[in-house]
Amino acid sequence: MTADQDIVTAGFLVIGDEILSGRTKDKNIGYLAEYLTAIGIDLAEVRVVPDVEDRIVEAVRELSARYTYVFTSGGIGPTHDDITADSMAKAFGVPIGHDPRAVEILRNFYPEGQLTEARLRMARIPEGAELIENSVSKAPGFRIGNVHVMAGVPAIMQAMLDAVAPTLKTGLRMLSEAVDADLPESRIAAALREIQDAHPGVMIGSYPRSVDGRFSTQIVVRSRDAGLMRQACDAVRTAVAAAAR
Repeated sequence: MTADQDIVTAGFLVIGDEILSGRTKDKNIGYLAEYLTAIGIDLAEVRVVPDVEDRIVEAVRELSARYTYVFTSGGIGPTHDDITADSMAKAFGVPIGHDPRAVEILRNFYPEGQLTEARLRMARIPEGAELIENSVSKAPGFRIGNVHVMAGVPAIMQAMLDAVAPTLKTGLRMLSEAVDADLPESRIAAALREIQDAHPGVMIGSYPRSVDGRFSTQIVVRSRDAGLMRQACDAVRTAVAAAAR
C-alpha cells in the first residue's frame, strides 16, 4: 500500500441560509473535524452554501469528485425550504420519492394520525440511497455514492455520524504535538522555515498569541510518522532555546 492510499480525505458541505445569515451559529464543523481526525480521515475542505438547489448540486458534485467522502449537514427536515434531498437526487441524476423503509420508520415513531404530509417529506430519499440511522428523532439521513447526508441539528448530526463511522474506510492518523515558545513569531520564523525544509513528511504551523501585550508563539508539528514528528519537535525546541538566549 502506498502512502497516498493510506490517506483518506473528506469534504464537508454545510447547507442553510440560517448559517450564512448568522442567525444560527454552526456547531458541526469543529465537531466533525475532530471526530474525523481521531479516526484517521483528513477533513480537507468545508463549504457553506445557501438553500439554493443549483449551488448545492454544484458543490456536491465538486466535493464528491475530489475527496474520498463528503458529509453534509442541514436541509433534510419537513419544511418547504428543506431541499437537500431533492438537490442530492439532482446531483446524482436519480429520481426521488417516498422510501418505504423511511416511511415505516416514521410510521412506527409517530402516534397514529400524527404522521402528517409535512413529516412524510422526511421520508423522501433519492433512489438507490442507503439510510443512515437517526437514534434521536428517527427521521433518517442517507448515503448516496460517497456522500453522507445528515441533519443540521448538532445532537442528531452527531448520532448519525456515530452510525456512519463503522462503515468508513480510515487511513493513517495525523499525529500532532505542540511546542510553546515565549517569543514573538518573528524571532523564530527563519529557523522554522529551515526545519520545515529539512523534514519532508512533517507540517509545521506557528500560531502567535498576545496576552497583556506580551507576545508568544505556539508551534504545532504534524505528521503521520511518529518518528519524523519527534525529530522535528526536537529541532523546534532546540531552535526556540537558541532564539531565547
